[in-house]
Amino acid sequence: MPSILGTRTVHWADEAGCQATAEALARRPALRDAFVELHGTLGAGKTTFARHLLQALGVTGRIKSPTYAVLESYEVAGLAISHFDFYRFKDPQEFEDAGFRDVFASPGFKIAEWPEQAAGLLPAADLRVELIPLDGDERRVIFTAHTPRGLELLP
Repeated sequence: MPSILGTRTVHWADEAGCQATAEALARRPALRDAFVELHGTLGAGKTTFARHLLQALGVTGRIKSPTYAVLESYEVAGLAISHFDFYRFKDPQEFEDAGFRDVFASPGFKIAEWPEQAAGLLPAADLRVELIPLDGDERRVIFTAHTPRGLELLP
């Protein structure tokens, strides 16, 4: 387990709180080359948060979860964005065959849903985001920085 340099806990009363946090995160320059992991149960809001974040970064059009493709790539104003969803990921060889190691070694923003499915293959995340469902649309969200860049991203 990587070291923890800092944590913050945020409460979202509804999806508007999720969107506001995503928009604030998108304004941070450190995000341009960051790797963010999203953790939470099925339906916790990982894809919703990723969608709001990608929209705040300038991605237009339909943003779909890459559940079946594993990776959706975007290019916005010179920023390479890689959105991973490892939910259905089973074969470590697929990581190599698909060139994911090269993607992680390249500049740009990377965000991964279900990173635990690719444990041991991914680099250390700058920021871990854990979404915990409460009542209705409420969420408790724990942000954990594992790198100095991650500290710059804490809300």
